[in-house]
Amino acid sequence: MKYFETTARPGQAASGIPDVDVTLHVNGDVYRLRIDARVTLLDALRDHLGLTGAKKGCDQGACGACTTLVEGKRIVACLALAAQYDGQEITTIEGLSDNDEPHPMQAAFARHDAFQCGYCTPGQIMSAVALIAEGRARSEEDVGEFMSGNICRCGAYPNIRAAIREVASEGNDGSL
Repeated sequence: MKYFETTARPGQAASGIPDVDVTLHVNGDVYRLRIDARVTLLDALRDHLGLTGAKKGCDQGACGACTTLVEGKRIVACLALAAQYDGQEITTIEGLSDNDEPHPMQAAFARHDAFQCGYCTPGQIMSAVALIAEGRARSEEDVGEFMSGNICRCGAYPNIRAAIREVASEGNDGSL
């Protein structure tokens, strides 16, 4: 486990909003930050920690491009304040693979060409991993319903669903 500490507030002027001390446990590493209390988890990950896998799509929680796992549950990181997740286990797409081997869902996405432009892919994969871990990949309808919070503007939905079905049918529980 690595520890990182920063007090920098990149690109922000003094606003009168108090800073907060936050300890984020991300992908097995611990980061101690002093940040503006209004910083979202997505911005903390991207701007403060340099983990740019989670994408800023709509910045309104509607597209799922920023889907991240907290304590194994999926959240849209653009709507979550970083301070809410002080001390909790956070997994981003960067932390999904093990020993440089892709996670089974990442490999299935590649095999099924389940991405076109690739912008939504990290959020889709994180949501798909959680979907299987939640036991909600029982049918094509379930997959469609429980992945509906993740939008793909390229329309790669059939390939995304095929990748999810493959991993689910292999009995993989989607664990991290």
